Amino acid sequence: MALQYKNILVGVDGSNEAEWAFQKAIEIAKRNDSKLSLLHVIDTRSFAAVESYDRKIADRAERFAHDLLKKYEDQALQSGVKHVNTLLEYGSPKVIIPKDAANKVNADLIICGATGLNAVERFLIGSVSDHIVRSAPCDVLIVRTKEDE
Repeated sequence: MALQYKNILVGVDGSNEAEWAFQKAIEIAKRNDSKLSLLHVIDTRSFAAVESYDRKIADRAERFAHDLLKKYEDQALQSGVKHVNTLLEYGSPKVIIPKDAANKVNADLIICGATGLNAVERFLIGSVSDHIVRSAPCDVLIVRTKEDE
């Protein structure tokens, strides 16, 4: 029985783990001739209080997200992925990735880094990747960097 992934969703946040996840997603997408959807979630909870004092925080987060997604989109296309889609969402990555975005792109595989950027949240309420594994409607690949092993 051959299993092929047709719609791959990869979460990117600028971390080393997300970079590794993105690289693996490229290879899987090329092997399967899959559509690759690149997702960045701006976690509005993390800067909501600060934003009331400084609106520039939200603007910087949006610019960072657009630049990051464009960089990854260009890299995926140059690497030979034929179908690349980018998504920018706002809210909690724990909800957006496995529920909203996965359904929006009809994902049959979600790929994400093991840890990502938000160490405080991971310590207090568990990792985003852990939550994705528990609530995703499809297969999930959690990617670790060599330092994580």
